[in-house]
Formats: sequence, C-alpha cells, structure tokens
Amino acid sequence: MEEPAGPFYALCHGEHRYLCYCAPQESGAFNIYVTNAFEVWSTDFTQEKLEGHKSQSGMCPSEDYSTKFREAFGHRAAALTVHNSKATLQLKESTWSLTFDLFKLPSSEARKRLQALTFGLAGCVSKLEKRLEAAEDAAAAASCSPEKNLLQSQRLLIPDLSPRKNRQGDTAGTAKRRAPGESLINPGFKSKKPPTGVDFEDS
Repeated sequence: MEEPAGPFYALCHGEHRYLCYCAPQESGAFNIYVTNAFEVWSTDFTQEKLEGHKSQSGMCPSEDYSTKFREAFGHRAAALTVHNSKATLQLKESTWSLTFDLFKLPSSEARKRLQALTFGLAGCVSKLEKRLEAAEDAAAAASCSPEKNLLQSQRLLIPDLSPRKNRQGDTAGTAKRRAPGESLINPGFKSKKPPTGVDFEDS
C-alpha cells in the first residue's frame, strides 16, 4: 500500500470539498488521489502509463511530477472537476500545463486508501508536534542559559547611575538639609533665643 505524501490540499468543486494529495510508488511511479472522505479517485499510474502521460504532456521523462504538483498547489494554480466515476485535475503554470484523469476506486480499495490516509495524516501531526516541542525546549533552554543568567547578575551588581535616579537623590538630599535655627531634636521646629533681660543702662 502506498503511503500518502504531503502536503495535502483542499479543493472545491461546486459546494463539495475534496482533499488532494500524491503518493509515490516503490517502482518510482507517481499517483494523485482525490477524496471527499468516503470516495476516492486515483490516477492509477503504472510506470508505463506515467511515461506515456509525460510524453503526451510534452514533459521530459526525467521530470518529477511531485515537484510540479507542489509548485502548482503552492501557487493555487489547480482546478478540480468531478463527474461521478471520473475526476479531472488541471495544474497550470506560466510555462507548463498538466491534466490528470482520475477514476473512482472500488469501495474495498477506497477503504484501504482512506485508512492509509488517516494514519498518514496522524503521522504528519505527530512529527509537527515533536518539532514544535523541540523548538519550545530550545527556546526555554536559551532563556535559562548561563550566559544570560550571568548578564542578569552583573546588571544587579552594577549601580544604577541613570540621570533619573541622580535627580531623585538630589531632591532627597535637598529635603534633608536643616534650615537655620531648626531644632535638631524636632525637625521643623525652630528654637527660640534665650531671654536677655532688661538693659537698665540704656534707660
């Protein structure tokens, strides 16, 4: 059984949605599949049919259809039509154009393809989750690296000589200065001069 090869693309025909993907064969052939989740259409290429299709399409025998498939879908240059037992997929780019005829698979074969597709998608999701987890672990490790911790420690030890702090310090120092005559024990309370008495000599 061929394993589905991503990426997977959603296409619409009328009000219906279809999933389109390709799958390589051990012999080196190439097949395209289209499914609406309960029916499956396939190009059903053998190596001989694939070479014949390339010749009719004006493609070189060595050209890779998988690359053309990804390129066309990446540029949204794909169109699908479905007529019950047959589907037609057109891939167009500025320098080339390909048309694939796909035929509905028997129910027993379709079930096998859908099963392979389901597990293939699950495998893709699992790989993406592992890659995401590895990226998150790498980011967490980078944020807790010894170099970063050392830099943070150095910042804590270096005094802050910013102008804002100096201005605050100057203001606080000015506020703490004792005004002339102000009491040392009760700040803000001015002491009174001791009485000198009456000078009788001036009278």
